[in-house]
Amino acid sequence: MLEIHNNLTGVKAPFKPIDEKNVRMYVCGMTVYDMCHVGHARVLVVFDVVYRYLCHLYGKEHVTYVRNITDIDDKIISRANENHESIESLTARFIDEMHRDIEALGVLPPTVEPRATRHMQEIIEMIQSLVEKGVAYVADNGDVYYSVSKFPAYGQLSGKHLEDLRAGERVAVDEAKRDPLDFVLWKAAKPGEPSWGSPWGLGRPGWHIECSAMSTHCLGNHFDIHGGGLDLQFPHHENEIAQSEAATGEKFVNVWMHNGFVRVDEEKMSKSLGNFFTIREVTSRYDPEVLRYFILTSHYRSPLNYSDQHLENAKAALTTLYTALRGIEAADVKGEEEDPHVQRFHAAMQDDFNTPEALAILFDVAHAINKHRENAPDTARYHAAVLRQLAGLLGLLGRDAESFLRGGRSSGGLDDAAIEALIAQRNEARKNKDWAESDRIRDELKEKGIILEDGPEGTTWRRA
Repeated sequence: MLEIHNNLTGVKAPFKPIDEKNVRMYVCGMTVYDMCHVGHARVLVVFDVVYRYLCHLYGKEHVTYVRNITDIDDKIISRANENHESIESLTARFIDEMHRDIEALGVLPPTVEPRATRHMQEIIEMIQSLVEKGVAYVADNGDVYYSVSKFPAYGQLSGKHLEDLRAGERVAVDEAKRDPLDFVLWKAAKPGEPSWGSPWGLGRPGWHIECSAMSTHCLGNHFDIHGGGLDLQFPHHENEIAQSEAATGEKFVNVWMHNGFVRVDEEKMSKSLGNFFTIREVTSRYDPEVLRYFILTSHYRSPLNYSDQHLENAKAALTTLYTALRGIEAADVKGEEEDPHVQRFHAAMQDDFNTPEALAILFDVAHAINKHRENAPDTARYHAAVLRQLAGLLGLLGRDAESFLRGGRSSGGLDDAAIEALIAQRNEARKNKDWAESDRIRDELKEKGIILEDGPEGTTWRRA
């Protein structure tokens, strides 16, 4: 049985969907004002694997995955003003760029991808409900605030206490809210900013309310899993619980999942610190599947330490797996349930999505392929099928082995035809027992990043 660590309870427990025919998950997506960085890649890949595995357990037709887009907030407005372009132009451009990165990483599209600006009615209706119930109020400046003190369970997700939080806060002289912990639901319109009509006048929503309105609209008031980066646990997700449960009168989410930070030199990777690497930058130097593999080498709740060396290690590991599949057509079978590799893989995945252990098992399967390649080809073909099947649940090894091994970054300006021509020259030299010429060509190719591998069926090559 699948067990998931629930940040709401702080313990790992069996996952029991509210309805096995309608498993529902919401993940906080991107705020589209800039290129996505490796921290965003981790959120995308981690919950893509969760989605894939839930589809494996319950059937894709029974899983609804919602990942939103925030296309209106302070950062977007500020960046659009800096660029002297419209908000619509800015967000459309970065949504397109995000989708390019997502596709490159092998991330499946969610079932639904709502955008905040397209759900303004639901947002306004939820705020109106909170005002009518007396847990939100209209301030003198026209903003609408949520009254945190009216929600006794506030802090249940983060473990924070109102007294401690309030002790560290101060209300500015011109602050309109009644309590330093109250948060904005609706911001009164300011000159030059986009706005929508509402019962409180022209304005736009606060960030937190957007996710509550979109998630409950798409999935219902009470659903199974809510995910996102650890930085969203407080205050974003805490605020989501408060406003959603106050508005609906129902429990909001059963299981809360948060992936750990990506770190560079022991600091969180973030745009505010300026220590981030965009997905596009990394994938200009490494195959996107290498970045995906690297992300899965750490358990999703643990920190992920970014470095070129770790990416090189991921590249070498992925090369080993694809090399095992090279020249072997996978059998048209599925891994048997009693297969120990299959059993161990699923045991790892059902233990709170333990991808590092799952990856280790893939290497055991690759070893089995190599062991039987020559003497028991049917057995090797079966293991190749198992490797493809299990890796597919992680979004890996979905390509032709030759395509991956030969499809690295350009090598010394040589295209495939030039490489094949040099290999043909080397084969001729070997045929004539001109070992010096053979070695010279091998060394020349090696200098240009081409690795040759001589075997019983001839010479194969890959890019280093």
